[in-house]
Amino acid sequence: MTIIDNAVYVDGRRAAHPENLEQTFETLEAIGGSMAWIGLYRPSQDEMAQVAHEFNLHDLAVEDAIHAHQRPKMERYDEMLFTVLRPARYVDETETVEFGELHVFTGPNYVVTIRHAETAGVGLVRKRLEAEPDLLRCGPEAVLYALLDRVVDDYKPVVAGLENDIDEIEDQLFANDPTVSRRIYELAREVLQFQRAIHPLRPLVQGLERGFDKYEVDVELRRRLRDVHDHVEQLISRADGFREILQNALVLDGTLTTNRQNEAAAEQNEQVKRISSWAAIFFAPSLVAGIYGMNFKNMPELEWPVGYPWALGLMVVAGFVLWLIFKRKKWL
Repeated sequence: MTIIDNAVYVDGRRAAHPENLEQTFETLEAIGGSMAWIGLYRPSQDEMAQVAHEFNLHDLAVEDAIHAHQRPKMERYDEMLFTVLRPARYVDETETVEFGELHVFTGPNYVVTIRHAETAGVGLVRKRLEAEPDLLRCGPEAVLYALLDRVVDDYKPVVAGLENDIDEIEDQLFANDPTVSRRIYELAREVLQFQRAIHPLRPLVQGLERGFDKYEVDVELRRRLRDVHDHVEQLISRADGFREILQNALVLDGTLTTNRQNEAAAEQNEQVKRISSWAAIFFAPSLVAGIYGMNFKNMPELEWPVGYPWALGLMVVAGFVLWLIFKRKKWL
């Protein structure tokens, strides 16, 4: 069954718990001033068609609710308001952010919530409102406010998790961690998805505020929605700050990587200098020995009494001169 919870409320209190949609519609018609709240989880087309027919839901909104994968938005069709929210939660085990999708249909006397992900958020909101009948008495607008408030509150642990990940990245940058570049890219992608979830909330809340007077929204509900608006602005500001920090971290990572490569190249160059210097030093005696080791018949030095010590001395002097030259050039 895709019906998670199904209730009819009167004066802010649960008056009936219908077993199916038909009973819900019958109860709603029988009790004046009542409000139905139907919670669905990935409903089929037939189930959505039944709800859409009873509450006269717009075809475009129904199609969006069935196929999901919608961006956060709010659309009004006459007396019906269709709202899409993107709940999120931070998963500590994988250090990632998981996003869900919640569709809310609100009308004069009904609320239909449709979930497309496993989450207990809607159930917790229902319990909260049932414990506050004065708030639930405000009708479908109160349910929409409470759902929006819950989604925004659930963003706070996500922000804390992302902030902790960014702090770890800063440590990795200066620890020469070779995996830091990949993690920066992955975290930047999550921050971008988070921004896509929260940025549309600003015009969404502003749209609700513009309808305060027209739809005679309760004063207390107006105050609470303004509080949600303040939280949304804070979240947007922090998320935008995360994006800027990650961009700077990516630039810094590139700079540090280049510096490490330059240092490695410089060290390699020093090693080449040392090897070349010693090769030249050892080549000088080999050159002298090679010359005097030639077996030509007419070589005046072959019968020279001091030829042997002369050759040895020439080897030593040539090697020492080369060593001195390379030492002054700081190649050794």
